[in-house]
Amino acid sequence: MEPLTILTCAVTGNLTRPEQTPHLPITPSQIADECLAAAEAGAAAVHIHVRDPVSGAPSMDLELYARVVDNLRRHDPRLIINLTTGPGGRFVPTDGNPRLAAAGTTLLPPEQRVSHIAALRPDICSLDLNTMNSGDQVVMNTPRNVARMAQIIRAAGVVPELECFDSGDVVLARKLMDDGTLEGPGLFTFVLGVRYSLPYSPESIAFAKSLLPTQAQWSAFAVGRHAFQAVAQSLLMGGNVRIGLEDTIYLDKGRLARSNAELVSKARRIVEDLGGQLASATQARKAWGLQDSNAAG
Repeated sequence: MEPLTILTCAVTGNLTRPEQTPHLPITPSQIADECLAAAEAGAAAVHIHVRDPVSGAPSMDLELYARVVDNLRRHDPRLIINLTTGPGGRFVPTDGNPRLAAAGTTLLPPEQRVSHIAALRPDICSLDLNTMNSGDQVVMNTPRNVARMAQIIRAAGVVPELECFDSGDVVLARKLMDDGTLEGPGLFTFVLGVRYSLPYSPESIAFAKSLLPTQAQWSAFAVGRHAFQAVAQSLLMGGNVRIGLEDTIYLDKGRLARSNAELVSKARRIVEDLGGQLASATQARKAWGLQDSNAAG
């Protein structure tokens, strides 16, 4: 029997802007509704950022996260909840003095970046391992700060999703497993197609996969025009898949997706047309070693 494929839906993200698409969920109720609809369409897990309900700008407000999480736990307790910890790692240098932070810098203490994880204890949370150029800015996740975040995540009983933007991120993850900071073999996600990260290609996925610990679980996704190609490629190479308005706002070339569920439905067709089958949330929980329910406890 072929292994089941776990589909994660990334419903809103940090960089997709409301002016790019009118279908981006903004308020906690909109985000929760999109998560539930994505689950109905076939997603076993949802990756969640929150946004300021008035401006639509990315937010790390605990109350906003709590409202989304409480809604999901009330209406679909089997759905796997994956909260981001990515915001808070961006540095913008001042032109005249690059040691000084300019407008757009979001650097936060590691403990603050995971405070919502300790409070809400989702099933999973992302843990970025990258320090990299991002446009004219820099994303900074030093080994020491990653370890500080990992310790809080572990103490909360949450499984870290190790987001890897390049090969060195996998190397760092394995080092943190060797010293006991992270538990192996790990749940990895390869992020492809972000500017100055691993480009989208079968060769990139194959190389990143070759660095993983034996028995590690993994997914791969691409942003932008390669998003659906990455669904097919990750499936064919034995990985899990991800799609959502965080990754692409288009269902087809020039055609905006009207919802996350619409993107999930297309990804599901791709998986099934290639001979695969999506895992239910219950099946995904078993595969990823998660508790039967995502209620905090």
